[in-house]
Amino acid sequence: MEDYKKTIEQAWENKKLLKDKNVQTCIREVINLLDQGKIRVASPANDEWVVNEWVKKAVILYFPIQKMELTEVPPFEFHDKIKLKKGYDQLGIRVVPHAIARYGSFLGKGVILMPSYVNIGAYIDEGTMVDTWATVGSCAQVGKNVHLSGGVGIGGVLEPVQAAPVIVEDNCFIGSRCIVVEGVRIEKEAVLGANVVLTKSTRIIDVTGREPVSSKGLIPFGSVVIPGSYTKEFPAGKFQVPCALIIGKRKKSTDLKTSLNDALRDFNIVV
Repeated sequence: MEDYKKTIEQAWENKKLLKDKNVQTCIREVINLLDQGKIRVASPANDEWVVNEWVKKAVILYFPIQKMELTEVPPFEFHDKIKLKKGYDQLGIRVVPHAIARYGSFLGKGVILMPSYVNIGAYIDEGTMVDTWATVGSCAQVGKNVHLSGGVGIGGVLEPVQAAPVIVEDNCFIGSRCIVVEGVRIEKEAVLGANVVLTKSTRIIDVTGREPVSSKGLIPFGSVVIPGSYTKEFPAGKFQVPCALIIGKRKKSTDLKTSLNDALRDFNIVV
């Protein structure tokens, strides 16, 4: 890996090296390793996540060395620089028409893709469901046994290279039409109710105690979250601004594969 990293870093600093066949081979080998899940854009380490910037650089450098190609799947056709992922039967993955995953994304055994989209650099671990019209952006990291409900948008990131990708850890349930972008991290077993929007600047307010506690960028382990709003004063007056409300913790007695409604009913909320 150090040899790969060294070559990628040199090509990043000197784009003229992209004409070198050995450099091109190195970049393509790194993308192949990404496709197999042998390397990742971000890796867990001691309850934290480490961004492997050089891997993101390899993804970015992959585009200029690739040529546009026409792919025909009558009556459909595609014109792109990146081919589609293949061999789903051998990988043990269920793919429903018209699900699309790009080459360079990793899908673990038992993943189910309903009509959805997974971009290059994304990592989706075993047993996860990507439901209808959900999207998993470039370099996003999704754990085991996660349910991404219909219309969920998991944002992607390539540049700046030091930016962290969106991370959804194991056993999370992400409700319909949720949007998670800008490197937000959702820790294990969290439940997001429908329509929760999380960016790096979104206020996440824990309302389970006597006083609200605000934070940004992280949904803690086992949290149950619903959309909310708070009042903010502007020059033109006071207006409601969207936020996310932590209303409780997922109960140990709640099956990890429970429905979103069942999880929210514990708190007398149905969405």
